[in-house]
Amino acid sequence: MNNNMVGWFEIPVTNMDRAIDFYNTVFKINVQAQDFGETLMGWFPFDEGKPGASGSLIQNQAYEPSDKKGTLVYFNSEDVNNELNRVEDAGGKVIQTKTQISPDIGYMAIFIDSEGNRIALHSRA
Repeated sequence: MNNNMVGWFEIPVTNMDRAIDFYNTVFKINVQAQDFGETLMGWFPFDEGKPGASGSLIQNQAYEPSDKKGTLVYFNSEDVNNELNRVEDAGGKVIQTKTQISPDIGYMAIFIDSEGNRIALHSRA
């Protein structure tokens, strides 16, 4: 395989405006919304020249947010506390504070977003 395994991810939402506000606040980004009729998508910023996958928020009847089921998406961070410190003010809930995985791998944390999804963060420091 010539590429990394993950090429795209989608995070289910029930209220796109609320979800966009949450992610923009926590990550200090500008999520771009697009309406495809029965599907709304909120595109995360992506730079072709940087490593890693991109993805979107998605609102469609076939998707359902979950705090316990399914895949756990990890967002990269300089320091997980940067984003973690904004989660609750943005309408989410921290469920695991900054925790060292190992000295080689770094740190992780987990939160519930505004839509009820379990989301993780990872940083080396």
